Amino acid sequence: MDDRFYHAAGAAHGTIYFKMLDDAAFYAANSLVSDRFLLTTGFNLHFTAPIRSGRIVAEGKWISGKRRVFIAESHLVDEYGEEIGRGTGTFMRSQIALSGLPGYTVPGS
Repeated sequence: MDDRFYHAAGAAHGTIYFKMLDDAAFYAANSLVSDRFLLTTGFNLHFTAPIRSGRIVAEGKWISGKRRVFIAESHLVDEYGEEIGRGTGTFMRSQIALSGLPGYTVPGS
């Protein structure tokens, strides 16, 4: 972690937590969808410890939903295996086809 991202109290700003938690929950939910891009429609964060340095891992898990709206949760773990943040997101199927987005096309198609 680079101290350029720290707030005045010497720890990572909450936007770092949000980005990592949202991405992990998004990909957990998106793993169930093969045709449309999902949009984050809501997200709740819980900060449990400051990020000051070291490796942080974000893990996501699908909770519910299979058609239009999905709920997934995620958490951040520091290099000592301690949870430092948790979040729950709501994601909605959009009108945007995955096939037209970079990184989502199937090789050879």
